[in-house]
Amino acid sequence: MRPVLPGCLDRGTAALLAVPGPARAGLARRLVAEARAADKWRLRMGKAHPLWGDGSLMAAALRHPRVALPPSLGREGRAALRLLLDALDEAGGL
Repeated sequence: MRPVLPGCLDRGTAALLAVPGPARAGLARRLVAEARAADKWRLRMGKAHPLWGDGSLMAAALRHPRVALPPSLGREGRAALRLLLDALDEAGGL
């Protein structure tokens, strides 16, 4: 997977907040898996994956519905960000 930048975390969090709370951990893992698979595709084929993008977490997240992030993350936003960070840690991704 490509390096995780602050924008990747923003877009990933926005995608998680667009789904009901119980579905967020699964979506976080899915976003990371899609980004990893897309990066492998990019390296092998020399171009972005047709569904999941260029191998960045941002590109994977942008393929999912998302909400606009508030100027300051509240409790729910911080919890979603933690789920995303946990998914990255589980995948060996930061």
